[in-house]
Amino acid sequence: MKVPFRDFFADLPMTKKTLLLLGFIVLKFILQYALISPSYDLHRDEYLHLDQGNHLDWGYISVPPFTSWISKLILLLGNSVFWIKFFPALFGALTLFIVWKTIESLRGSLFSLILGSICILFSALLRLNLLYQPTSFDVLSWVTFYYIVIRYLQTENIKWLFVGAVVFALGFLNKYNILFLLLGLLPVLLLTKHRNVFAKKQLYFALLLAFVLVAPNLFWQYNNHFPVVHHLKELAATQLVNVDRWDFLKHQVLFFIGSFFVIISGLVGLLFYKPFRKYHLFFFSFFLTLIVFIYFKAKDYYAIGLYPIYIAFGAVALGEWLKTGWKKYLKPVTIAIPLLLFIPIYNIAFPNKSPQYIVAHPKTYKDFGLLRWEDGKDHTLPQDFADMLGWKELAAKVDSAYLKLPNRDKTLILCDNYGQAGAINYYTQQKIQAVSFNADYINWFDLTKKYENILRIKETTGSQTELQETSPFFKTSAIGGAITNPYAREFGTTLFVFTGAQIDINSRIKAEIQEHKDYR
Repeated sequence: MKVPFRDFFADLPMTKKTLLLLGFIVLKFILQYALISPSYDLHRDEYLHLDQGNHLDWGYISVPPFTSWISKLILLLGNSVFWIKFFPALFGALTLFIVWKTIESLRGSLFSLILGSICILFSALLRLNLLYQPTSFDVLSWVTFYYIVIRYLQTENIKWLFVGAVVFALGFLNKYNILFLLLGLLPVLLLTKHRNVFAKKQLYFALLLAFVLVAPNLFWQYNNHFPVVHHLKELAATQLVNVDRWDFLKHQVLFFIGSFFVIISGLVGLLFYKPFRKYHLFFFSFFLTLIVFIYFKAKDYYAIGLYPIYIAFGAVALGEWLKTGWKKYLKPVTIAIPLLLFIPIYNIAFPNKSPQYIVAHPKTYKDFGLLRWEDGKDHTLPQDFADMLGWKELAAKVDSAYLKLPNRDKTLILCDNYGQAGAINYYTQQKIQAVSFNADYINWFDLTKKYENILRIKETTGSQTELQETSPFFKTSAIGGAITNPYAREFGTTLFVFTGAQIDINSRIKAEIQEHKDYR
């Protein structure tokens, strides 16, 4: 018997809906593992975050502590690439799950659930969830907090205030970026009828709970002279200064290009769809949050967490507007659009092509601005891709040089940046720990040893004079190799081998550490 078209998106029994949701989640995991070419190593940031699991603390120079807890778990699970990629994929799958639950809470149809899930699945989140960085959990924190606000507006149940406090605290302990959410939401909340929540004493108990949860990190920042302030100033001076506000807005469209019409539908629905009346504040909060990001010249991906909840609103609104008459025939088209527009994104936005292919076909990458790095200049590969090359080669050369040293246990491996140190520590086959004056490694020097040798890893800039400047203080000096992969951001990074120190290395290192800390 032929099934009428009108029944195609009819509601399914709950068990079948659950199976559908599980299908989307399984597909999410499959895609996350399939979108990385074996040509690439881990990303430089991933090495730092993994090393933080070896140095648990309530704070770090670059990030709050949440990622280090996950890193410790990864370490206990074997520290394999599978688990490193599992957790960002998990956070992405949970983001999809929260969007699904949001659509259900807004009484969305099966069509709305499918549309919302496809929009989340085939979006910039696939790229974001490839890398083990705080951004994946940051997006999850945003969408979960927004979902909690919706549930509170629906029920005015006090429990949601406390759940929201916990979610915000975890988001804060993961990445301070969630403060932008409050900057965009609170002023609007104060200007609507929902400001009566500020008259509820339970809100202040919830705020106290959030403060208690984040207090150890705030105390750590205080004890360490608020390194986050120095980090933000450095970020503004070296990276954010190159942010083009027009590029920021253009990339917001590109991140969710297949679902942009759904986001717009959500914003329109927040103004004109009657069941959304109680959620009007989300319309104004959307634009205020974007304005705050633009004002501070934030990086484009900082705002990604803003959009999933509006995809939920848009999917529900479209599910109602395309419910009857000739418009119901637009449903398959609506679902096909995110899939079709994902195809060109698939071809350029993921490290699923070899570096050689990208270098041979640069035009599309350049047209989409993907070759523009944080320095504001165009390069041969997208920056993230170049940051995933050369690391295994570096670690292998350090291992080879280390095995030839006299008194190997008295060797300091000193790097120029956290990527070098973290990669060596991850890939090394020896019992060694590289350090750097860069990022959190400045706090991880082991000065209980009396060093006699140094393996010095220098970036291309400054490596030309290293032998001349440092060799007078050692009995022997030599070049132990360099990164030869021309596509790596670290191309030319050189390994210098110095043995038989004629100076007190430990005293020099202590002075250098103090100088860096005084600067901060």
